[in-house]
Amino acid sequence: MLVHGTCVELFGHGVLLRGPSGSGKSDLALRLIDGGARLVADDQVVLTAEAGRAQAAAPTRIAGRIEVRGVGIVQVAAIERVPLALVVDLVAPADVPRLPKPRECRLAGVALRTIALAPFEASAEAKVRLAVLDETRNSRTERATSANSTSDQ
Repeated sequence: MLVHGTCVELFGHGVLLRGPSGSGKSDLALRLIDGGARLVADDQVVLTAEAGRAQAAAPTRIAGRIEVRGVGIVQVAAIERVPLALVVDLVAPADVPRLPKPRECRLAGVALRTIALAPFEASAEAKVRLAVLDETRNSRTERATSANSTSDQ
C-alpha cells in the first residue's frame, strides 16, 4: 500500500511521520537525519507486510530524495527498507495530549503504536527517539513474556 508520509530509520526501526502537506514531515525528518537517522522515504512510503511486520520502503522514482523547503529536492543517503515500529501523527501543539492513552493504527494489516507530536517543538526529535526506544523495549519485553508463557505450557 502507498501512504502519504515520510519514513526514517532510527536504531534499526522505521518511524512513519504522517500529516497533511506542509505539516512538517520533511522538516522533522531532516532534523532526525541530521542527528543520525537515515531516510527511508519522503512524501510517499510503500508499506508491505512480511512475517507479520510492516515494512517501509520508498517508491523507486523518489528513493534517496527529500524535499527541503527553501532549498529544493536534494539527494541524501538512504536505506532501501526498514521494519516499521512507530507511527507519528504531526499535529498542532494544543492537540498533543500531555499523558496520552496508548493508541495504534493498522497499516498493511499490521497494528502499530501511534503517537501525536507537534513537529516544530524544539524537543520533537528527542521525543521521537525516546518513543522508538520505548516501543522497541516494550516489544522485546512482550515477545520475551509471550515466549516464556508459551514455553511453560
